[in-house]
Amino acid sequence: MSANAELRKLTTPQDLFQAAAEELIHAAEKAVTERGRFTIALSGGSTPRNLYTLIAANASSSLPWNQMFFFFGDERHVPPDSPDSNFRMANESLLSKVPIPVENIFRVPAENPDALAAAGAYEKTVKGFFALPAGEFPHFDLILLGMGPDGHTASLFPETAALQEKSRLVVANWVEKLNTYRITFTLPLINAAWRVMFLVSGIDKAPALHEVFDGKEPGEKYPSKLVHPADGNLIWLADRAAASELSAAA
Repeated sequence: MSANAELRKLTTPQDLFQAAAEELIHAAEKAVTERGRFTIALSGGSTPRNLYTLIAANASSSLPWNQMFFFFGDERHVPPDSPDSNFRMANESLLSKVPIPVENIFRVPAENPDALAAAGAYEKTVKGFFALPAGEFPHFDLILLGMGPDGHTASLFPETAALQEKSRLVVANWVEKLNTYRITFTLPLINAAWRVMFLVSGIDKAPALHEVFDGKEPGEKYPSKLVHPADGNLIWLADRAAASELSAAA
């Protein structure tokens, strides 16, 4: 691991959700104190859903919701009311349950039948919010990520074109094995964050997590390996099942 990376092994999935919630709350409070706002990119998947449910139940009265701004690190190419929508999942488990201003939520316009146009529109939204000069990447306070059994993260799948992107913030990434586009943050945007947190749960993730920490395959085959924030911190939270194949040194 790089010097700014940390791996924390938790016993149960519930321990993982609790640790992730504490990290998120700490990051939010720190960012609001230091910069007056907290910017976060949410992840899809079952593990983040449990995190969102926990926060909605236990932290809804304590977080500075008016100063928190929610984006999405990736999205399926579906309308927001689709069962497959990351926005719908996050909205049902968290965003609709807490007193967050609707104007603080920035979803991907994935109902657009043109995935490339949807990605371009979301990139424009991100650039507009951060108001950065051309060529600069925004620094999210926290980007949440999961990892698939194939080592993908966000919608950066193995050996897909988006892995080579150097200048865009958001792209539509064609995923051949799924026969669809996925709209996703790029690696340069993810790696510009002040904090990136992976949530990895379940025995099906153990081989990929082993490869990320102990294996020799190139990052193009396991894209989670390519996440290395340049000036920020990287935290991996893994439950016992996911971490079961890691070496003692990891």
